[in-house]
Amino acid sequence: MVRSMLYATDLGLYAPFVMQHALALARTFNAGLYVVHVVEPMGLFAESVLQSYLGEEALQELYGKGVHAFLEGIEQRMLDGFREELGEGHSDLSLIRTVRVVQGEPASVILEQAHKLEVDLLVLGRHSASAQEGASIGRTAARVLQSSGVPVYLVPIMSKALCQKGC
Repeated sequence: MVRSMLYATDLGLYAPFVMQHALALARTFNAGLYVVHVVEPMGLFAESVLQSYLGEEALQELYGKGVHAFLEGIEQRMLDGFREELGEGHSDLSLIRTVRVVQGEPASVILEQAHKLEVDLLVLGRHSASAQEGASIGRTAARVLQSSGVPVYLVPIMSKALCQKGC
């Protein structure tokens, strides 16, 4: 029985399509839907550039306050986007329990959130819009699929190039 689900989004081009699948499943099972977006940590190059422009003290302040505010801002924009896409009073909005933006390695964070929230199903796109052409499954989807303790619902993403070949 599916009582709760975690939808992991990359906020990419196909995110609304995958979200529609997640909402349809949540509606079908009358399940709570948790939404997570993972922001990867800054790379060494970006960090060194920021440090050279901001200095060590300002960089530490950015890490302390700025990153948290940045992540909260993304969460709010995601909520606003759902409201805009679905319509303010849409009943599907009530299925969404939380929207979280977390910094870390995507597959690890998704699996941690699934465990923490004790969800019964994970929903994610098969690969992001930036995936290598010809790849049948993306890196994050593959890692989640290999390590998940709960069923994973992968939404196939058809690019225009693939559709021109035979959709």
